[in-house]
Amino acid sequence: MSDDVISALRTFTTPSISNGIETFKVRGRHEGFMDASIRCVFPGMGRMVGYAATAKIRATSPGNRLPASDLWKHVLSVASPRVVVVQDLDDPPGVGALWGEVNGNIHRALGCVGIVTNGSVRDLDEVEALGFQFFAASIGVSHAYVRIVEVGTPVTLGGLTVRPGTSSTATNMA
Repeated sequence: MSDDVISALRTFTTPSISNGIETFKVRGRHEGFMDASIRCVFPGMGRMVGYAATAKIRATSPGNRLPASDLWKHVLSVASPRVVVVQDLDDPPGVGALWGEVNGNIHRALGCVGIVTNGSVRDLDEVEALGFQFFAASIGVSHAYVRIVEVGTPVTLGGLTVRPGTSSTATNMA
């Protein structure tokens, strides 16, 4: 998509885009969006539009991990602007947060505008000051044993499957 199209998408609310999809019968009215388990952490930042870089994490116990550089390489392989979409595989998800000040800074430098996760996020004051958007299921305090276990594959969170490189929009529902 051109920068003009991406900028134009930011002017629409997600419900308005959904209305257009319903009107033109692009897909069923019951699919193509996340459920209410994923919430905007910084509503004042407004809408987020980008291409998905995907990963899966675990945090409840120690285990094998991929190097962070695997995620960084995958992120850079996706068109810009980028949104990292992370599925927390733990049951329940959100025990340990991968996303806070450090990963916010790293991924912002990699051209990401924010993240979406069914897990937890932390360091809210610092991340908000960066202008890096968070959509998450919960706020956490610990890293626990968080580790990246997969990158660049489809992820499912909030009832929606997201494939790497697909475009997506997220909004505070304003």
